[in-house]
Amino acid sequence: MADEVSVLVEGGKASGGPPLGPALGPLGVNVGQVVAAINKETAQFQGMRVPVVVRVNPQTREFTLVVGKPPVAALLLKEAGKEKGSGKAKTEVVGDVSLAAVRKIAEAKGTDLFGRTIEQRMNQVIGTCTSLGLTVDGKDPRAVLGERTGRASGGAA
Repeated sequence: MADEVSVLVEGGKASGGPPLGPALGPLGVNVGQVVAAINKETAQFQGMRVPVVVRVNPQTREFTLVVGKPPVAALLLKEAGKEKGSGKAKTEVVGDVSLAAVRKIAEAKGTDLFGRTIEQRMNQVIGTCTSLGLTVDGKDPRAVLGERTGRASGGAA
């Protein structure tokens, strides 16, 4: 049975300091190697917090990484170039993302999302845009969902 250490690290910026170093030290693994591997695997998520699980085999001291994906909201905010979403989501717009970015996020998150098809997953990502105060290609996300599903839109952002 492997020992596990679960941490949240900033993409590409893990270090041997707390919380990672102190948790890995007693397991006898080379902390520098683990940190380098984590930074390589999370580099694409610069500026976002990424869940990482380090599994260490106690006999061999070998490790494997399980790198999670940032939340949809964090990926959308990165695409929009924003630090945070709106405090008044349905009335205040703080940024815009493209439908292509929505597709990219839906594909990246894959089965982490509820939809069975890419279209259903994209709709879930578009729904998150509403909560964050982001438009999609300059349109209210509810209107975009309405266009995609054939239903009337929910109003203007």
